[in-house]
Amino acid sequence: MNTSPFSTLHFTSTTTSDRPRSEQAQSQVDATQRVRAARERALVLGGGGSAGNAWLIGVITGLFDAGLDVIGADLVIGTSAGSTAAAQISGASPTQLLADILAAVPQPLTGQLGSDRGRVPIRPAVNHMDRTGKIIAAAHDPADMRRRMGAAALGLDAASDGSGQTQWRAVVAGRLPSQQWPERPLLITAVDAHTGGPVVFDRHSGVDLADAVAASCASGPAYRIGDNRYIDGGYRRSSENADLAVGYGRVLVLSPLGGRTRHPLDWGMQLATQVDELRARGSRVETILPDSNSLNAFGSNMMDLSTRPAGARAGYDQGTALAGQLTEFWR
Repeated sequence: MNTSPFSTLHFTSTTTSDRPRSEQAQSQVDATQRVRAARERALVLGGGGSAGNAWLIGVITGLFDAGLDVIGADLVIGTSAGSTAAAQISGASPTQLLADILAAVPQPLTGQLGSDRGRVPIRPAVNHMDRTGKIIAAAHDPADMRRRMGAAALGLDAASDGSGQTQWRAVVAGRLPSQQWPERPLLITAVDAHTGGPVVFDRHSGVDLADAVAASCASGPAYRIGDNRYIDGGYRRSSENADLAVGYGRVLVLSPLGGRTRHPLDWGMQLATQVDELRARGSRVETILPDSNSLNAFGSNMMDLSTRPAGARAGYDQGTALAGQLTEFWR
């Protein structure tokens, strides 16, 4: 557990809607307003690739097995890989999810699934980091960065034949124990590729759960839902988007990327800034960041599927070790 400041780093959808694009977007953005009548506990699950998703499941299971059930939070917020984990824990027990990771057949080294919607070689992941790094460096502020990211993703989308999106949705849907939104509040973040505007999906947004998760994880071509296009929720504000938990009494943040950011610190997009803001507004906040064993398990590429079992085990060890320290805070 760590609450200190952080260093800098870092297809056609099967869901369509007859509503006009502007009306769809307003419904999706309004998801943030639907949870303003804040209750007590919020769980925030940040992005971090395949390894980060496995680590999140490991930590949650470790906490659970040690007697601390964080799945019962009044609000769950998921971004990118964290959106997958948020949907997964809403449809299956953490113990089963962890067992599935550990029992999975070892996968070859792959690039970002979002970059080509399927099992692709590692090279595109390197290109993706270089491409997005240049966009961040050229941007004037977060809004400009999101617009540039969206335009680049739309360009990739226009150059594809669309079959990749169908494959990507199938991959995402296959990872979810349930295709239904949970009854309890679940927010999944994304960014409108056309406008660069932040988007937050919930079960009232008129979007299938699999599509919301696929959009939140879209780090290559923009993901289409109806007439709209979306990119990775990590570009909304950060890989965690903990600011969406404003008003909740207790906020627990799990950040596979350790709260780091690739953006200039004066943009205020790092997790440390969001934690300070939440505390200033009366929330108690605790963060769980990968320890040295977890970082070793991740290796140099968090999109490497072969690191998932080791990342999950390391997360489990962290969860079991931290449960006692977090019990009073969470309960």
